[in-house]
Amino acid sequence: MILSDAEITKYRENGQIVIEPFRAECLGTNSYDVHLGPWLGTYRNEVLDARQHNQLDIFPIPPEGIILEPGRLYLGVTEEYTETHAHVPFLEGKSSVGRLGIDIHATAGKGDVGFCNHWTLEISVSQRVRVYAGMPVGQLIYFVIQGSIQNYYHRKPSAKYNQRSDKPVESMMWKNKF
Repeated sequence: MILSDAEITKYRENGQIVIEPFRAECLGTNSYDVHLGPWLGTYRNEVLDARQHNQLDIFPIPPEGIILEPGRLYLGVTEEYTETHAHVPFLEGKSSVGRLGIDIHATAGKGDVGFCNHWTLEISVSQRVRVYAGMPVGQLIYFVIQGSIQNYYHRKPSAKYNQRSDKPVESMMWKNKF
């Protein structure tokens, strides 16, 4: 079951959903619109290694926007910091963004109960497109979870993305044992 606008508001008021900053006009019928934050990142190396700590170059999006190029992965971040303590958050791209040929995530659209952070976006484009900090890029949808939770994300010792950051965060795959 997906939360309606009234339910998102109720859970926001009781602290089970946190969205900062919150803007009432961004609350949809059953979602909340999130925006592209002011930072982008690209990997320094052309070839990435899943067992290595791949370094990012992080840079601000200038006021005039920035042109994204096809064939390049950009890590962005949501302007909004979120916390979800009793629901499963899903981040989906807005259709208006998709119609510009922009994908905001490659695989990581689902969050975990207990996720508390800005969302890192895995941005790719099908053709050159100019983007701007603050533009709407996605929408958060909240699903009801059934049953009790034993392992909230923000309390897991193995959670790799718990450190609060308003900048894009690179892959932490290298922390896994394989």
